[in-house]
Amino acid sequence: ACHLPLELEHKAYWALKHANFDLKTVGDHRKLQLNELNKLRDQAYENSLIYKERTKKLHNDKIKNRIFNVGDQVLLFNFRLKIFSGKLKSRWSGPFTISEIYPYGTAKLIHPDCCNFKVNRHRLKHYHGGDPPPLEIPDVTTFPKKN
Repeated sequence: ACHLPLELEHKAYWALKHANFDLKTVGDHRKLQLNELNKLRDQAYENSLIYKERTKKLHNDKIKNRIFNVGDQVLLFNFRLKIFSGKLKSRWSGPFTISEIYPYGTAKLIHPDCCNFKVNRHRLKHYHGGDPPPLEIPDVTTFPKKN
């Protein structure tokens, strides 16, 4: 058996002495607490909707609407280059020339060294001249194997 110290027994006795055993009063108090909780939940839901609307508006304001035309020089984002952790390597390759614009965000690209292909226009950005950084993929055999 576990024996409680005298102080804790005294505190428990104090709590029992001050507890309200009137069921009607306790029930009314509990209903009032539940109503307040429902009001707080509704207010939190409304606040979250307002927050979502504001963050969506801020995000949409920052997005640039890029307009591409036939003959524009563009760079292509290579999102599949995840094998090697080259933090300082550029993932943009190109420049490519746009030969056709299709509806729903598709463009056909031409590169002088390789064939034509279609890509999503979200992966493109305008090329303004200068030398783009070379896209280097290191040889897999030069990396040591992890045990």
